[in-house]
Amino acid sequence: MKGQDTSVAYEWISDSSHLSDFVAFALGHERYCVDTEFHREKTYVPQLALVQVEVGGRIVLIDPLAVDAGGLEPLFSGPGTCIFHAAQQDLDVFTQVLGIIPSRMVDTQICAGFIGYSQPSLASLMQSLVRVPLPKGDRLSDWLRRPLSSDQRSYAAADVAHLGRIADIITEDLAARGRLDWAMEACEELRTRPTGPVDPSDAWLRVKDVRTLRGRARWVAREVARWRELRAMDLDIPPRHVLSDIAVLGVAQKAPRGSEELLACRGVDGRHARGSQGGALLGAIADGVAAAESGELHFPTPEGEEIDKALRPAVTLVSAWVTELARQSEIDASLLGTRRDIVDLLAGDPGARMARGWRADIVGRDIADLVEGRKALTFRPLEGQRALRLVDVGAP
Repeated sequence: MKGQDTSVAYEWISDSSHLSDFVAFALGHERYCVDTEFHREKTYVPQLALVQVEVGGRIVLIDPLAVDAGGLEPLFSGPGTCIFHAAQQDLDVFTQVLGIIPSRMVDTQICAGFIGYSQPSLASLMQSLVRVPLPKGDRLSDWLRRPLSSDQRSYAAADVAHLGRIADIITEDLAARGRLDWAMEACEELRTRPTGPVDPSDAWLRVKDVRTLRGRARWVAREVARWRELRAMDLDIPPRHVLSDIAVLGVAQKAPRGSEELLACRGVDGRHARGSQGGALLGAIADGVAAAESGELHFPTPEGEEIDKALRPAVTLVSAWVTELARQSEIDASLLGTRRDIVDLLAGDPGARMARGWRADIVGRDIADLVEGRKALTFRPLEGQRALRLVDVGAP
């Protein structure tokens, strides 16, 4: 089936033979562009609603409710390079729903971060680089409902229609600045980053305000969040639908031993406190208390607490320096180093990203010199303005 909406032509793929023919066509090209529409508000595993692909001038909208989108596997594992914009969620969805991701990838959002943009939207890149606005549409509409409206299809097709051209413009700029290798390395980092469901033992780290808990409460929060994550997996619902974050914090602080005490915790109601679910929740709380009292396990700590207290002020100082250096270099600060990256480097983690590759060349080694006292931060004139600069200790 073919359609035409404004200036974007597309093919609607809803049967396996059409998908196979398209994949065979796509394998004859060096690159292809991909985007997805999905929902994850009511389920634990994301629901893939649409896959958009552009290759060789053809745009297809693949309906995963009618055809197995796993038929894209030959394309994903083939020699072509996949172009995404803001690929992290797309990769997560492909991993959890199809079990496949492209073997080569370029992310235009990441690449744009090396030429002065800060996590730009696709709409902003289309407007600034190719002077084409996205068609009117509502990304928050129901993409699982069929049939999709013409506006929805037009909006979805436009997401990949100009992605290749945007990638070309950014790549040319990157090459001129000598940063193409940096960008490709960052794209590969994202492609190979672990995705999919969180490890249940680490689920507590995603609980809002969990850092405020201390002592026994932290152990209980870890076990309760672990139970919540496993139950959410079993029921295929979001963890917050099993138990809210505020309830996790409430039971962690009080560590109730019975259903009545459990009901007295904020965010807990009858469905949580009674029956098999109440028993399982009380069991998780008891496991947390037992872990806290055993003294045999390493005390659970979130990001930033594992470094020496004397170095913790350095995290803020280094973050300020990284932000200023990124501004001066026209690089997205989050690419140079996140708080997690800075903590890993200061803690001496051998796998710290800022200790190797292009990040070490730009900023990692300077941070080491700063912490060791060989360099210092100061405000000095730069191009007529005062700016935060790194100087050798003792330098005039």
